Formats: sequence, structure tokens, C-alpha cells
Amino acid sequence: MKDFVFKKKYGQNFLSDKNLLRAICMDAGVDENSSVLEIGAGAGSLTEILSENAQRVVSYEIDKDLKEHLLGLKLANVDFVFDDFMNFKMSDVENQFDGEFKVVANLPYYITTPIIFKLLEEGTKVKSLTIMVQKEVAEKICSKVGDKDYGIPTVVTAIYGSAKITRIVGRQMFYPAPNVDSAILHIEIEKDKFKTIDKEKFSKFVRACFAMRRKTLLNNLSSFYDKSKLKEALGEELLARRAESFSLDEFVELFTKCKAL
Repeated sequence: MKDFVFKKKYGQNFLSDKNLLRAICMDAGVDENSSVLEIGAGAGSLTEILSENAQRVVSYEIDKDLKEHLLGLKLANVDFVFDDFMNFKMSDVENQFDGEFKVVANLPYYITTPIIFKLLEEGTKVKSLTIMVQKEVAEKICSKVGDKDYGIPTVVTAIYGSAKITRIVGRQMFYPAPNVDSAILHIEIEKDKFKTIDKEKFSKFVRACFAMRRKTLLNNLSSFYDKSKLKEALGEELLARRAESFSLDEFVELFTKCKAL
């Protein structure tokens, strides 16, 4: 790896601290019965720790220049896929697993949110996500109603499960060091949470509510629903509020009422 040329386009910031890598594995609750999906093997440092602790690992790596190095690690219980994870349907990814699996990954910053939403919105076998992400992203997902960071990632994640930051990771822990700090974000999927809600349609509804953050709910939703019907269904007091002031339960109530419009 000493001659490896890091590629900015892939957001390559590698970890090597064994204690931190073991902590990530511990935060994910990986044990000898676990099947794990890793997205972004990088130099394979986390992959090795996962291999030591999990029953099986499927690891995606977009950079084919790392293929020789990763295969050279000779990890018997790891199946590498040298391609872009985002090119695959979740059904094809999940066909590689017999049952539920945990996602454990050091995600590239440039595509963190699309990967999280893909896993949450399209996955059926995902048990949990334990992912290294930009600290700012983790704070947005874990923010509370009324916080400046509260928004679409917060609400959409919450409909699928519960999120928490397990630890903050300083930029100096990576090579090359990024310009920002990171955090380990754990999302525990709760399959029975709001199970009567069409979560795909709910996600679209939430995005509509936040379409223009500083505008009222009425202004945002009037692009999708008739104003008079909105006022009749929700009332002017609710419609005068901004999306950032609604809790998850309130969003579910709004969505349920708007379904009939």
C-alpha cells in the first residue's frame, strides 16, 4: 500500500487504528453469528476486523486498483465485490445474504446520504447500520425538533428506526486527514415501527414539506395539493407552521390526513 495513490473522486480517507476499528465493530454488535455488508473496503483495515468477528462479510469496493491488495489479505469469510455499490439494486445486494445482515462501513463523504437512504428505503434484510460519517451528517440525523439541523434526513431516518451517535472521531485518525471530524452513527432498524405507513410515500411527503425550508407548510404543500382542501383537512393554524416544527408523530398524522386529498 505504500505506493498507493489516493483518489479524491472516491473520497478515500483510510483508518488504521486497531482500537478504533474494534470499537466500530463493538458498536455494531458484530459477533460470530453476524452477516455483515461493508461499503467501501478501502485498505481493508475494517474488513479484517469484521472478518475476525463476523460469520460472513460481503464487502464492496469501487476502486479496482485495490483489488490485488484486498484479495492478498486472504480473508476466507469475506466476499469482495469490486464495483460501485450504488449501481446495484438492493434486491441484488440482499440476494447475497440468506437472512438479515448488519451494515458496517466507513462511508465516503461525497455519497453518504444517498447510501443511507438507499439502505433504509430499499432494504428489507438490513438489521442495523453502524457507519462512519461526517460529524455534521450524524448530527443532522440525530437532531431534535426545532434544532437548526432538523430536517429531511432526521425525519426519514426516524420512520425506519432509531439513530444515535456512539462516538466522535477526530480528523487526525484518518490518512489522508479530511477537513472535518467524523462520527460513528448507529441506526437500529425497527421493522414494526409505523408498519401501516407506506414509508416510500411518506418519505416523498416529508421532502415536499421541507421543499422550501423557510416557507410555511401551506406554501410547500400547495404545489401538490389543492389549497382549499389542505385548509379543510389540516386547518390554517397547522398550515401556518414550518416543517421544522413538526415531530415524527405529527408528520405521520399530517401524512395520514393528506392521503385522502
